[in-house]
Amino acid sequence: MSEKEMLRISVEEFSRVQKYMFLIEDKESAVYKEIKERYIELKVILTACGIDLTELDKIKA
Repeated sequence: MSEKEMLRISVEEFSRVQKYMFLIEDKESAVYKEIKERYIELKVILTACGIDLTELDKIKA
């Protein structure tokens, strides 16, 4: 897998994870906490790769 393809997949997953976070009403649920953990992991990966998340990050947590 090329770096470009990996970044594309990570950006798509980051957006998908945020959509799931918005759908969950109970922010204290185990599901929300697990998804938020993945959100943070993706945010770190993308930031480390030099991706500017200003426009992509709707959660900003």
